[in-house]
Amino acid sequence: MIKLTRLNGDEFILNASLIQYVESRPDTFVTLTTSERLIVKETVDTVVKRCLDYSRAVRLIPALRPELEAA
Repeated sequence: MIKLTRLNGDEFILNASLIQYVESRPDTFVTLTTSERLIVKETVDTVVKRCLDYSRAVRLIPALRPELEAA
């Protein structure tokens, strides 16, 4: 899940697995696998980075995650 911001300033959480593609035209359009389109304030690069960060976090072995070692 990644946090994004609508053009009106409302933040929302999106399941990154639903993203089909992201375009810059000049606003950032996120098209989902459901064919729904969202326009967000973040740049294409920011959306991609958040998706990659989320994907990496999900795939880490729990014992290697620093925040879990302290618990």
